Amino acid sequence: MAPVVVIHAGAGDRGARPADADDARRQALIEALECARACLERGGDAIEAAHDAVVSMEDFDLFNAGRGSVLCSDGTVEMSAALMRGSDRAAGAVAGMRRTRHPISGARSLLTSRSVLLAGDSAESYAAEMGLEQLTNADFITERQRARLAERTPSAEGATVGAVCLDRAGMLAAATSTGGVCGQRPGRIGDSPLIGAGTWADTRVAVSCTGDGEAFIRSGTARHIAALIEHGARVPDAAQRALDDVGELGGRGGLIAIDAHGNVAMPFSTELMPRGIWRRGQEPAAWIGPPAPQ
Repeated sequence: MAPVVVIHAGAGDRGARPADADDARRQALIEALECARACLERGGDAIEAAHDAVVSMEDFDLFNAGRGSVLCSDGTVEMSAALMRGSDRAAGAVAGMRRTRHPISGARSLLTSRSVLLAGDSAESYAAEMGLEQLTNADFITERQRARLAERTPSAEGATVGAVCLDRAGMLAAATSTGGVCGQRPGRIGDSPLIGAGTWADTRVAVSCTGDGEAFIRSGTARHIAALIEHGARVPDAAQRALDDVGELGGRGGLIAIDAHGNVAMPFSTELMPRGIWRRGQEPAAWIGPPAPQ
């Protein structure tokens, strides 16, 4: 099986994303793909590669995950993440993280736990017990996001991050990480950490979503795609049908999906969705706006 990695950095409109930062975002996508590529080439599996790609994007402060996450209405950061392995549907997710440097690592630490989703102080304490690096909440806050909150800039910018991977053993994995929505009420949880809504992986497909979280939750988008593929749909058709359903609920966004044969879909209904792909034997490629080869 030829390994494939696909990543995204959030579906949204141009909004507060200045075009002169596109090159920096594109380079951050390439670096995330290179992290996943290096992981796979040294023998890592799909879970490790998806995790490493998202860790890289959580450290880039123009994406809405980790440092640089959007601010809640009270000026704090609350982050969520999920990671799922397709071979056995093992999943881990965290929500309302305020101190753990890499929320996706918190999600990964739950893969061997009986719990799937932990939130708030419980999630934070568990991550600390697992030895994950802890920071202060202020360490995640950037002046760019302070300005956005002060101006109440519309949240259409997106910038949630995600990764899906097929490894050489044929295993699929999906990972998603986000800071949520600018100005959100503290305690709000979107689709990213919800298995079956914003994140899903089984033996047929892996999916990571981005966009209007409440609509993706109500649609069960990620699991919807898996059900369509289970009943014979091709991954591009399934992905578009699921995104259309989000639209019928008044939501906008995008997603990335990869099936067990390495077929990929990256649809979005917004102006932009920074995204990238690496296939074995090729160089990583990344795009900001539409359309792109797959």
